[in-house]
Formats: sequence, structure tokens, C-alpha cells
Amino acid sequence: MPAIVLIGAQWGDEGKGKVTDLLGERVGYVVRYQGGNNAGHTVITPDGRKFALHLLPSGVLTPGCVPIIGNGVVVDPKVLLAELDGLADRGVDTSRLLISADAHLIMPHHRALDRVVERYLGSARIGTTGRGIGPAYGDKVARMGIRMQDLLDPGILAKKLELALREKNQVLVKVYNRKAIDAEAVVGEYLTYAERLRPYIADTRLTLARALDRGENVLLEGAQATLLDVDHGTYPFVTSSNPTAGGACVGSGIPPTKISSVIGIIKAYTTRVGAGPFPTELFDDHGAHLSRVGGEFGTTTGRARRCGWFDAVVGRYAVRVNGITDLVVTKLDVLSGLDRLPICIGYEIDGERVDEMPMDQTAFHHAVPIYEECDGWDEDITKCRQFTELPAAAQHYLRRIEDLCGTRVSVVGVGPGREENVVLHDLG
Repeated sequence: MPAIVLIGAQWGDEGKGKVTDLLGERVGYVVRYQGGNNAGHTVITPDGRKFALHLLPSGVLTPGCVPIIGNGVVVDPKVLLAELDGLADRGVDTSRLLISADAHLIMPHHRALDRVVERYLGSARIGTTGRGIGPAYGDKVARMGIRMQDLLDPGILAKKLELALREKNQVLVKVYNRKAIDAEAVVGEYLTYAERLRPYIADTRLTLARALDRGENVLLEGAQATLLDVDHGTYPFVTSSNPTAGGACVGSGIPPTKISSVIGIIKAYTTRVGAGPFPTELFDDHGAHLSRVGGEFGTTTGRARRCGWFDAVVGRYAVRVNGITDLVVTKLDVLSGLDRLPICIGYEIDGERVDEMPMDQTAFHHAVPIYEECDGWDEDITKCRQFTELPAAAQHYLRRIEDLCGTRVSVVGVGPGREENVVLHDLG
């Protein structure tokens, strides 16, 4: 391999856990490189058990694999420990987990500010999860952040928190009329987390460098997706980090020269959660069908996902920005039973046709999709394992996705199970 980047090619929730299953024992390390507990993966294990992961990389469910939380992640230690305990209760061994000493912590003032600012924005709100992710990244960039390594030094932890709360408490009390946060109580709480997390904290950059030098395979796994990237997404309706392929290097400490391929996960239709522009969004029975059959509710928040037809403009953009070498098309089975399947091939904006992502925010808000219609199919495709076993209309639909996005489709998900795939090209 040796290092593969796995990214979402739309607005998230594309089903990235399937790829980890497909690569299986060939991957020795799975690294989560950005985001926080504002996103998640749903993974179904060989024995049929379903797991919802929020902070932990999907590799935690693969025997022998080392799951790593990279330096680019922001960690709520209480949430992480609850997730570890939940897996332990279900018999999952989490002892191999490593957490970068440089990963930043989500603190109580981050959660408080996230919630109150979002309420204050009213109809202009961004649609955050209210879990403190944005404010934690803000403090990281402002060089006021508190990191995992600070949990191991009570004096440093207390000093950094006191400095941060000088400003944050002023904002909470005087601007938003909220209670001040008690620094001493927070230090006491976080030191209890420190005792449990101490064995996991490591120099993960060094661990990964040595693994790659030994020729071991590393999978770099992002949360959210391309259109939610803070630099390359539909700003400001984005997350506060870089889920795109370039963020994998920054968030893990692996150099770009070690990346051998970039796998983009893309649904056979389109969904997004939260506010923001969505040109192909459906408000009719077709949208209801996609939501119901696709089970379109967020893994972490439970929020209903907005649903729409496949957007090839978004797909082309994701391929270009990330350098995607292989597409994994998920949830093709959800489209079974629909007579016609429109694909958005471009936009009309102020009377002009546009075939690429608009440069500015206003234009994207005004984009009207231009559709090309494909025939649908009625057959149940969940038992298909070869491309030739798929209905002719499904084959044509996938070939149009390849042509319009500009890279090959290597795997097709035909059901939720880990074995329910059609493999055209080996991802390894």
C-alpha cells in the first residue's frame, strides 16, 4: 500500500466503515486524523453486531489492528472513556488504542460557548452539534489550547485552564449571561480522566513512522467529508477541520510521500446534515423513499439527513481536490424500485450553465441542478457479488458515475452488511 487515505466525497455519512472491513487484516494501523465526537461511523462486524463509533477509528473492531487517534483530532475525554467502556461491555478489546499526546482537548467552556453562540445566531445558525468542536479548534489556532499531554502534568493543566477561563468566563457571563466555569472543579474532573487515559497517550507520529519503515500498512480515516472541509467545503456550513486528503498528513504526521492511494466514499445518491446549500435536495416522495429505505439518520446526533439525487458536480470536485484514485459507491440498493434516476451533471446559475463547483457562496446557494435521467431497476441487488450480476440499468448508472466524476468505481455497496459488496478493483 503502504498508507491509504479514506475520505468522504460528499457531505459525510457515506459509509466509510465498509472500506476498513474490505481491507481487513492487511491494515495494521487505522488512524483517525481530524474531527471530534461530532461525527461517527457505523460498522457491522462479521457476527452481525452493529457498532456506532464516534471518536474511535473503525480499526478498533479489527483483531490485531492498532487504532490511533491522531494529533489532528479534538478529544472530549469523558465521551472517549464512555465509548471505550461501551465497547468493553460488548467484549471488544481496546487495549491497543494509542492517542497522540498533541491531540487537543475539548473543555467545558468549549461546549458551553458552542451551544450558546449557536442559539444566539438564531436563523443564521450553522447547525453545529453543540459539542464544543469549533471552539476547541479555535483555541488550537489561537494557541490557547489544552492538549492530551497536559493531562499528565497537573500544574500545567491548571495554569493553562486558568489562563483560558480569564477570557472565556468574561464572554459567558457578560455577553451571554451564563454562569462562570470553576477552574478548580474542571481540573479535578479532568485529572480523573488523566489516570485512565495515561496508558493510551503516545508519540503517535513516531509510532506511525516506524510502522511505515517496517513496510506495514496504515489507513488514514477522516470524519465528515470533502464538502464539510473548513477550507474546501461549503463555508461557513462546514466543520472546523480538514477532512480532505491533505488533512490526513497534517492530522497524523505522515508525510505526503508515503500516501499510495486515496479512496473516496460516495453514496449512490446525496445526503447532508445541518444547514447549508444542497442543490439536489428532494422534498417529495422520492426524498422520503431515500430517507426511509436508506435509514438516513446521523450516527452521532440522530438528526434526520437531508436527501437528494446524485450530484456529479460534487463528485468531480471531490475527485479533483483529494486526488481520489478509487471510488466506493455505497447504498446502491436503496435506489432499487425507482423508475427513473436523475443525475445532476451541472448547474444553472443566473441563466448560465456551470459544470464545476461555483467559486462563491452566493452562486452555490442559487444553483439549480441540470439533470440527466437514467433508467431505474426493480431487482433486489443485495445478493449480487459480480458487476455482471447487477441489472443492466444499475451497471449503466455506475458507469455514468465513473464518467462524470473522472475516476474509476472500484467497489459498490449493495447492502448494509460487510460482505454485501461488488468488488471491481482491489483496493489494496
